Amino acid sequence: MYAFDLERPTTLDAAVKAMAAGGQPLSGGQTLIPTLKARLADPGKLISLHSIPELKGVSTDAEGRICIKGATTHGTVAAEAVAYPALAHLAARIGDPAVRTRGTIGGSLANNDPSACYPAAALGSGATICTDRREIAADDYFQGMFATALEDGEIVTEVKFPVPQVAAYEKFIQPASRFPLVAVFVAKFADGVRVAITGASETGVFRWAEAEAALSARFEASALDGLAMDPDHMIADLHGDKAYRAHLCGVMAKRAVMHAA
Repeated sequence: MYAFDLERPTTLDAAVKAMAAGGQPLSGGQTLIPTLKARLADPGKLISLHSIPELKGVSTDAEGRICIKGATTHGTVAAEAVAYPALAHLAARIGDPAVRTRGTIGGSLANNDPSACYPAAALGSGATICTDRREIAADDYFQGMFATALEDGEIVTEVKFPVPQVAAYEKFIQPASRFPLVAVFVAKFADGVRVAITGASETGVFRWAEAEAALSARFEASALDGLAMDPDHMIADLHGDKAYRAHLCGVMAKRAVMHAA
């Protein structure tokens, strides 16, 4: 690990000023710290968001949305986002207890790992990602593998989740990393169904439009019969080739629908 300075601001304003002076944010650190240990990054200065009370907590707003502050840990989401059971269930199965104690929702969404769980929840729910500068719809936020709409120095302060009529998240877990090989978040709203898939595509999290149309017409697993995912842009690695991941998209989508229904 290269040497670096660490600042621990206690307010969001102080963190924003520290970022403007050239610091890199440190939220849960579940990706950044291993990267630093491997000497794959040399930030010079880290700005810890861990000691900022206004960036922590779960609440419900006037529109009935579940609002989760950016530095809220996975464990807290699992325990306190009970008004959105599918989201709480997702958070409860991220990594292991150590990861859930330190990892944060804002850190996960800012990193946008192509196999992370929260991006599927945010995109599948039609969530709004709030920063210290603006609000970004999930459909506009995710822009490819490890790519988001965030600008340099922008901090994820809160995520607002509309609560659907029913929803479920099903993932096929890679045992060593606990990341999903493929996972599907299905959410049924009054105006239609959203289906978001993570772990499968070279472009990161995405919505499966054909499945959404079929499930909006008939919310049953059998509505997905005959639908097939194009394997061309799927991830291929030692755990599974493109065709395998394309097949898992359909399998996990059906499981999510059965679980939700």
